[in-house]
Amino acid sequence: MSTAGRLDLETLKGEIEAGRIHTVIAAFPDLYGRLVGKRISGRFFLEETLKEGLHACDYLLACDMEMTPTPGYAYTSWDTGYGDLHAVVDQRTLRRLAWCEGSAFALCDCVDREGELLEVAPRSVLKRQLARLAKAGFEARIGSELEFFLFRGSFADARASDYKGLEPTGRYVEDYHILSSGFVEPVLGPIRRAMESSGVPVEFSKGEWGPGQHEINLRYVEALEMADRHLLYKLGAREIAAQRGHALSFMAKWDEALAGNSLHLHSSLWRPDGSAAFAEAGTPLAGTPTRAPEHFRHWLGGLLAHARELTLFFAPTVNSYKRYQAGSFAPTGVAWSFDNRTAGFRVLGEGASLRVECRIPGADANPCLAYAALIAAGLDGLEKRLDPGPAFEGDVYRAADLPKVPRTLPDAIRALEASAFARASFGDEVIEHLLHFARSEQAGYDAAVTDWERRRYFERI
Repeated sequence: MSTAGRLDLETLKGEIEAGRIHTVIAAFPDLYGRLVGKRISGRFFLEETLKEGLHACDYLLACDMEMTPTPGYAYTSWDTGYGDLHAVVDQRTLRRLAWCEGSAFALCDCVDREGELLEVAPRSVLKRQLARLAKAGFEARIGSELEFFLFRGSFADARASDYKGLEPTGRYVEDYHILSSGFVEPVLGPIRRAMESSGVPVEFSKGEWGPGQHEINLRYVEALEMADRHLLYKLGAREIAAQRGHALSFMAKWDEALAGNSLHLHSSLWRPDGSAAFAEAGTPLAGTPTRAPEHFRHWLGGLLAHARELTLFFAPTVNSYKRYQAGSFAPTGVAWSFDNRTAGFRVLGEGASLRVECRIPGADANPCLAYAALIAAGLDGLEKRLDPGPAFEGDVYRAADLPKVPRTLPDAIRALEASAFARASFGDEVIEHLLHFARSEQAGYDAAVTDWERRRYFERI
């Protein structure tokens, strides 16, 4: 693991004593994957927070995008008085924040009164699944590929215009274009370099399949570390863009006429000795020249078997489902294929690089929950020796007989609600918490009057 930008406790103490670090941001992800927490004086962090943790209102795990305390959660409510939750620092996550002068960063785990992981906290959900995977003798390594749109003008400008007339930084589809991506290198370059200097190693950036759309790929690593990097990257990318007068959005579908923002998740299994489990000898994958061990087939079989019922983990908002359009590079069918971008699951590489790319999540997904879903599904495949069947060949968009990715949030809610597998894997407490979160999102949307409705009905109905 790269150590650039990482801090051990002794180094942090020295930096604070020398006055080079004066603030430590301690945070945890909420249900949306937003980082919530506190900016803490460096000395107080060392003297108190490291030993005692921090406290925050528990509604942070039971509220909506507008921070409205949402009724109906079993975890907390007005009836319980919305007390504090306790968050403890994970010292392994200490790092510099290169784009925030004099600042360091640490992620926290939310715990209950007995010091056990709080079941409904997203980082806890992931850690529970990783513990199950470790018990089975494996470690998951994941790579996140996140797409975003970059806009001219600031977030304040976008808000002032009520998000109308937004102007992407590009004028045409700039997929892999060096020229057009060079025009925004004054923004993308600082993001890449700041991530590297903050302990978030970057592979590359590139133009994407939309005007002003880009992706910056992070180096794959063990799943919990990857989730932590992913959370910090989304925060940093937006803050760095804002420092340069730009808005940057990971919204799944910001314009119906343009490509959506995807999150492609590459997963592989490794053994405790550092060997690649998918590189072991095995049988040929049907329809491909690649050979793979049985547990690769079973991992893939589990992902396919449970994709529909776990889609809510990949696509958490009403807007998420507007990304699933034929011919858009976002999947509509649940199938696997070898190096085929129309499939929900794309198999890539050989030997140690053999992996499964899940193309279902959008960039709006909470990485802790999306990774947890992948691992739970793959584990079930390993335990039940599920087989993925032969590779699909051709255009998945045109295949009428394949299972379909849920097309709306209510479809995904119903699929998860009925899933005995999900309840067995995550527990009723977690599933009911996430279902209530999703139902509350849908209720908010159902109550809203949209611009589309006004344009369609105001004058002519």
